[in-house]
Amino acid sequence: MSLPGASELFGGAAPKQTRPEKRTATDGPALSDRPAPSGRSRTAVEDRKSSGRIRHDTKITVYVTEEELIGLEQTRLALRAEHGLTADRGRIVREAIDVLLADFVDHGPDSVLVQRLRAAAE
Repeated sequence: MSLPGASELFGGAAPKQTRPEKRTATDGPALSDRPAPSGRSRTAVEDRKSSGRIRHDTKITVYVTEEELIGLEQTRLALRAEHGLTADRGRIVREAIDVLLADFVDHGPDSVLVQRLRAAAE
């Protein structure tokens, strides 16, 4: 006996997203609208925004400390309680990645990512 899969139960799979969406005027200033740091060319990261709540076909596993997980969960709850925003932990992580990558593209050696990685290496 075979049971129906999730796609049969819930009306089919979500459409695949083949390209990241570009920012719109309501998303805030697009990264491509900002001046590039001298000597650096624009990349695809600058034209992308977080994928939000769509079906994701690619997965990674990230291990976090208990404190990091509690911080993530507290942030999720604060977003709901203080700002009326509902987001799961995955969505918060994808947004954080998007912000961090945009900062890296815009600021290069002065980015938060480079500074934190350098500090951790010392």
